[in-house]
Amino acid sequence: MQTGITTVTYRVHELVEYINWIYFFHAWGFQPRFATIADIHGCDACRAGWLASFQTNDRQKASEAMQLHKEAMRMLRSLDEEFRVYAVYKLMDANSDGDNLLLDGTVFPLLRQQTRIAPDNPFLCLSDFVRPLSSGICDTVGGFATTVDPTMEELYQNDDFKCLLVKTLAERLAEAAAERTHELVRKEVWGYAKDENLTIKQLLREDYQGIRPAVGYPSLPDISVSFLLDRLIDMKRIGIRLTENGMMYPHASVCGLMFAHPASKYFSVGKIGLDQLQDYALRRGMSVEDMKKYLAANLQN
Repeated sequence: MQTGITTVTYRVHELVEYINWIYFFHAWGFQPRFATIADIHGCDACRAGWLASFQTNDRQKASEAMQLHKEAMRMLRSLDEEFRVYAVYKLMDANSDGDNLLLDGTVFPLLRQQTRIAPDNPFLCLSDFVRPLSSGICDTVGGFATTVDPTMEELYQNDDFKCLLVKTLAERLAEAAAERTHELVRKEVWGYAKDENLTIKQLLREDYQGIRPAVGYPSLPDISVSFLLDRLIDMKRIGIRLTENGMMYPHASVCGLMFAHPASKYFSVGKIGLDQLQDYALRRGMSVEDMKKYLAANLQN
């Protein structure tokens, strides 16, 4: 199994099929059903058939989605000539210690659910998907980050439509790079899913074994852990820098962890009480007041 920090450079055209168009169209105010324009052949007959599949009162919106997708594909072809998308990843020795992960000897504190979704559901923490330190057996967790060329986000400053279009495409390309890199890690680098043979649709439905929670998302809501992750995988190698609050620049960047456990799944930490806030702040080595700033959306009223 490959260890050490590895960087990858992608051409834009290598990532287009990994774009989740549902989220692209959501950013433009379209419902998921309009994202199916990305699934059809680009010929006039297929486009006309797709348009005709909508109710009469939805066809104007569908026509707008069709034109937006056409403009997006045109811009992606243009971006491919000049810009690149980057990834960095590392497979780390890992164990869980309560609600902490130990990643290459670094303590990586996590949060546990305190609100039960259903009566029989456990209160989950990402550390549950890693062998405990008490087992005496070392496990593995991956760390990753992806980003675009910073100048990509700065294009078309004098054209509001193109400016928004390139920004939303940049975000999708960073996510697509994460998807492709995760596939590479599962099948070749980590190799726990060597026989995986999924279609792109299955990949985007996350039908594979394992999860890839990103920092700032529901199961990993504290963006200040970006600083811990940066120490482990050196995101500066691909041009990502962190603001004093842990936000990433370029904005079209993603970072997070990779878990291989067959039972691992996404979840939302949700609301936490003062007791867990205090415990977490202690484990993070930060004051409760500073921690409140990062977890404002997760605090109970």
